[in-house]
Amino acid sequence: MNEALDAAVRAAIREEIAPLLGELRRFVDRRIAELSAEFDAHVQLSDLSEEKLAGELKRIHATVANLVSVPARESRNSGIELEAVVLETEAATNRILEAAEAIQARLDAAALDAETAAALDAETAAALSAEVNAIFEACAFQDLTGQRIRRAIQHLEQVDDALRQFVPEAEPTERVTVSALMHTLPEGVATGRDLAQGEIDRVLGA
Repeated sequence: MNEALDAAVRAAIREEIAPLLGELRRFVDRRIAELSAEFDAHVQLSDLSEEKLAGELKRIHATVANLVSVPARESRNSGIELEAVVLETEAATNRILEAAEAIQARLDAAALDAETAAALDAETAAALSAEVNAIFEACAFQDLTGQRIRRAIQHLEQVDDALRQFVPEAEPTERVTVSALMHTLPEGVATGRDLAQGEIDRVLGA
């Protein structure tokens, strides 16, 4: 029964995580495809000589080599990290189930009769306390899996940043400065008197 329960738990965990892994893979594939398409378009539109193109290819090879040789201590492979998350979750689930079964067994033994309950009272209390502590410790898997997922995300961000190096940035839009001419005559030159409304009408009528 325990094996069947463990298998059911593992299957449930895999079923829950599988869509997330699939969505992550689709996002990475889509992003790489988009960046590749942008890079191809840039190469086609740019007037690259053979020498420049060879230099770009050399830079691409160097970047890819750096990505492949990233030290494991700094940024491990994202697929390995996510697989480790599954394993950590399964191990923690097994520890929690084992502790719960041990607690239930202790309670069943203590409930047999009054003499057994009295004899096992102190021992049972200590054992139940230990099993409860084991459950709390097993629940710490959340922190471990969270750290692994963050490392996987950081690795994908590094790949994305490296690929962005090959995509040209949009040229900044030139800002137009508007200035107003405050004076039409040099300073110090006296202007004429203001025209009255009658004079304006006379000029227009002429």
